[in-house]
Amino acid sequence: MTGAVTGATTIDCDIHPVVPAIGSLLPYLDDHWRETVLRRGIEDLTTIAYPTRNPVSFRQDWRDETGRTATDVATVGRQALDPFGTSLAICNCLYGVQAQFSEDLGAALCRALNDWIVREWLDRDARLRASIVVPMQNAELAVDEINRCAPDRRFVQVMLLVGSENTLGRRQYWPIYAAAERHGLPVGIHAGSMYRHPMTPVGWPTSFTEEYVNQATAFQSQLTSLIAEGVFAKFPALTVVLMESGVTWLPAYLWRLTKFWKGLRSEIPWVSDPPGSIVRDRVRLTLQPFDAPPDPAAVMRLIEHIGSDEMLLFSTDYPHYQFDGDSPLPEGLDPALARKIMADNPLRTYVRLTQRETTR
Repeated sequence: MTGAVTGATTIDCDIHPVVPAIGSLLPYLDDHWRETVLRRGIEDLTTIAYPTRNPVSFRQDWRDETGRTATDVATVGRQALDPFGTSLAICNCLYGVQAQFSEDLGAALCRALNDWIVREWLDRDARLRASIVVPMQNAELAVDEINRCAPDRRFVQVMLLVGSENTLGRRQYWPIYAAAERHGLPVGIHAGSMYRHPMTPVGWPTSFTEEYVNQATAFQSQLTSLIAEGVFAKFPALTVVLMESGVTWLPAYLWRLTKFWKGLRSEIPWVSDPPGSIVRDRVRLTLQPFDAPPDPAAVMRLIEHIGSDEMLLFSTDYPHYQFDGDSPLPEGLDPALARKIMADNPLRTYVRLTQRETTR
């Protein structure tokens, strides 16, 4: 890392273990669902965010002979943890278990994925933590999975996808937020999709470039829904983390949202505080991708426009190609701010990182 932060604890809030193939999950499925996968000839699950061969999907110097990486603990340690001096890293596994139309199959695959993460990753490297992947198709089944996994305190977050079936503020998702709040778990919303709707509001794109760039507008839509539908008012202890959303869109978005909230607040009387205040208190964003000019002064102006130095959480987004060189941090950060992003902010966001582990 940069010399200014030598010796600081580094907590990576977004890395992505890769499931080599669905066969890796078969040992973690019960007999019925294992037979279902084999009988149906399900050879693999559709990616929910990154096509394997896309240049952004895996940084070139991290790829192996198959074009992939991050399929085992040793590789992740060598490429993502050791080089950055990472003391803790949160695994957010992006595999197509949440894109199933069958609620029961989706729940079974989520269970298998979470158990795979425990046995193949968390048990093998003490630096790793993970998000609970839940079946977004059914809130009741999602709550069951949260309750099942939460006793293992190496699970530090509940993970949803930004490309959901409905806007995430809707009351059908509230049991998920209630369960997360009850267990002291933030809810992380990650780039990716269930592929129920196009990522744009005007139809399906024809290129990955359009799909990926428009993820940022999807995050804006979901954040507006969470605020306007009253999620933050209903669940006062809930923290939401936007993962791989980008950062630089936030100030202009908050200015616009606050402007119209002032004129239309009678429509949503439960939003009693300005949206900017709610977001600064209750929402966090992972650092990468950091879409800003390579100008230290511009970066500091951006932080000032956001209005808080507590919102950003360090991440590499490994193994995705989001930054050049060997430092994910923007150039020119004040050392104290760098330390907050790398350690202090993650520790305040993920309370379980400071607690003693209790495993299943």
